[in-house]
Amino acid sequence: QVQLVESGGGLVQAGGSLRLSCAASGRSIGDYGWGWFRQAPGKEREIVAALSWSGTSTHYSDSVKGRFAISTDNAKNTVYLQMNSLKSDDTAVYFCAADELASWRPSLSSQSYEYWGPGTQVTVSS
Repeated sequence: QVQLVESGGGLVQAGGSLRLSCAASGRSIGDYGWGWFRQAPGKEREIVAALSWSGTSTHYSDSVKGRFAISTDNAKNTVYLQMNSLKSDDTAVYFCAADELASWRPSLSSQSYEYWGPGTQVTVSS
């Protein structure tokens, strides 16, 4: 079983950048597929980015494509979400999640992910 803790959130002006980190403990990140989700007030949780277990396939939502990037650092056992050109619509709580039954394609549904971090708040001021 893996434990996840996100960090790196905060307040940033529109157009700025943040890098979110998801530190994993208990298991290697290489054992899982990975996803970053976000949930804004009054809205459903939505996928932002996902990485397959193989590490060779990624998915990005249309709203963040070209601005966000998911990556991993096996030595640090950490998953990252680099967020550039931030917009006010990106304001949300961001969660990382691990998919233990991951395949060669990234999982896009939150129901596919068994382990979740507590989330980190990202606020983008316009």
